[in-house]
Amino acid sequence: MHRPHHQHTWLGSDRALARFVGRPVTRFLAIETSGGALLLAAAVVALVWANSPWASSYASFWGTELRLEIGSFSLDESLVAWVNDGLMAIFFFVAGLEIKRELVHGELRNPKAAALPLLGAVGGMLVPALAYLALNGGTAASRGFGIPVATDIAFAVGVVALLGKLCPPSLKLFLLTLAIADDLGGILVIAVFYAGGIQYWWLAVTAAGLGLVYLMRRAGIRYLPVYLAVGVGIWLAMYESGVHPTVAGVLLGLLTPTLALRPELDAEVIADTLENRNDLTAADVRSAAFYIQETVPIDQRLVDILHPWTSYLIIPIFALANAGIPLNGEALTTAWSSRITIGVFLGLVAGKTVGVFFATALAAKLRIAVLPSGVTKLQMLAISMAAGIGFTVALFVTELAFEDSLAMRDQAKVGIIAASIVAAVLSAFMFSIAHRRQPRAVDDDGEGSEDGAPADPMLSAVP
Repeated sequence: MHRPHHQHTWLGSDRALARFVGRPVTRFLAIETSGGALLLAAAVVALVWANSPWASSYASFWGTELRLEIGSFSLDESLVAWVNDGLMAIFFFVAGLEIKRELVHGELRNPKAAALPLLGAVGGMLVPALAYLALNGGTAASRGFGIPVATDIAFAVGVVALLGKLCPPSLKLFLLTLAIADDLGGILVIAVFYAGGIQYWWLAVTAAGLGLVYLMRRAGIRYLPVYLAVGVGIWLAMYESGVHPTVAGVLLGLLTPTLALRPELDAEVIADTLENRNDLTAADVRSAAFYIQETVPIDQRLVDILHPWTSYLIIPIFALANAGIPLNGEALTTAWSSRITIGVFLGLVAGKTVGVFFATALAAKLRIAVLPSGVTKLQMLAISMAAGIGFTVALFVTELAFEDSLAMRDQAKVGIIAASIVAAVLSAFMFSIAHRRQPRAVDDDGEGSEDGAPADPMLSAVP
């Protein structure tokens, strides 16, 4: 029997692992790669704008006050605050969806497979924080310890994707899983250490709203506008509680079901009923398309809809609003001698590398986890360096940690930008060395292979 062309590959097959892991990961990596390019472009525009003759317009534009009034309730925030508190809640909602998918269908589902990126993430969070505190502990700047904690998924994945065959597909998946676990740790740091004065009444309202979402799920309510209204209410309650409102986005993402509304077999039945019919109408086709769409898991549908918006619009806007720092002689001189700048730089470049590399090496030595097949120590060192590319969440934490000090924020941002560039260059350089030193493997047909290991079928289509 002739199979459709797309089913000749593993990714195009109907296997559960291909549907729930392979294709979603491939789409995620493709979007992150191009999204990383937009993020970089937005950061460059922000830096040029903030250091141009029109620099004053940068501060005045993002400082524009926007007021929301509903009856006696009002919310008055600057434009940059609306971006950081509002738009970023959508970004963290998608992050919550990705974490939930990894926990249910992905690498984090299997404790043995998840051990390596999870332990790498733990090491990659603790060591950078300790490195920063070694320079800034006991001072007002100590609140910035969470800045070098998180890896930027878009930038890091984008960099390793540009390396092509220099980075094995299994390490791309390792970095993606590590960055997702890393994001979860960063979210916990934000929720625990960067909350304002807690208003427990509003926190109780938030918990009640989350409970309502769960009950609505159990009752089978599927009407999206209802969830949107309740979600906005949860965001407002979290905002008023003193916990950063983006945490509400993560919690809502984790509450989203990963099951389809209709069994998968229904799609085949529906398709069969449409074959060889001469009386088909447009209404029949629309109805069939709707029912087939309902066989796609809810979380996957939401990610497919929202992920391009977050990667192509929200994150670039965030970078444009937050990456504009003065880079004149005085600012660079101050940053060069600033313990904040040095602490962030060392935390990301050295702390991430040491933390991820030695945590994974220790896990492999103790047989808690297994290194990816065919991956060398130099390649693990290179991917550990790539984990030091921190931008989005690092800038986000900077705004929370030093919200009352513009000077401290700028010093931290200089460290973030410098560290991300250096980490990317060092990672690419180390991958190049590892590739040259890797022995050539011989395929079954006698042809030499430069990768030294069979390609990972799940990610063979990833750039």
